[in-house]
Amino acid sequence: MPDIDKRRLVIDFIHRLFMHHAFWFMEVSEKFGNERAFKIIEKVFETSSQIQLKRLSKVLDFKVEDGIPSLFHNMSDQEVKKLIETIAVNWLANDGVWFQAVESSYSMADAKHCNDLCWGRFSPFEARVIRRHLQLVEKPGLDGLKQALQYRLYAFINKQEIVEEREDSFVFRMNDCRVQSARKRRNLDEYPCKSAGIIEYTTFAETIDGDIKTECVACPPDKHPDNWYCAWRFYR
Repeated sequence: MPDIDKRRLVIDFIHRLFMHHAFWFMEVSEKFGNERAFKIIEKVFETSSQIQLKRLSKVLDFKVEDGIPSLFHNMSDQEVKKLIETIAVNWLANDGVWFQAVESSYSMADAKHCNDLCWGRFSPFEARVIRRHLQLVEKPGLDGLKQALQYRLYAFINKQEIVEEREDSFVFRMNDCRVQSARKRRNLDEYPCKSAGIIEYTTFAETIDGDIKTECVACPPDKHPDNWYCAWRFYR
């Protein structure tokens, strides 16, 4: 057996673990449909995460309290907030790396196609995870959606607001988008994210409450004011 850097192998093993987890979900989804797959992955995550934490705690010498590493309990609220923001930024960076890899290997059109399909899987998944954390009722309505939008990964790295609140609708605006702002600083055209956005926001809202409808007010390549990049109207 060749002598390789086992420290690098640790990172590689973690990567393989994540990928195996994702492949399991994909195959279960293909076999039983998304709805059943989402229910199964919730059970898997609850059980598997605790098994893994217990084993890792013995090797890395940390305690697990209430299902959470003691390290997290000992962190200040500000430190936890910073950690969450860092993970969210890493998520977005990983998304960008995937996009650029497909674009450089094939084309922008192929990258956009894959990106749109990815949002069709990820957005409802994220909505379900947030529903569980917030313990939302089956039909939480627009108030439930307002709460859920505050706990998306995007909410911790972008600036957003809710305006035009009415009994049967509200408008959600992305005031500062990390991706679009970065392109602007590099004097690049805005990324035309409308096709992905329609999938992303529609499936997210429907997963929170199937009675909620989504309308795109504007999203690149649409023209928009300087104080926001995209806006979405949710209504019943």
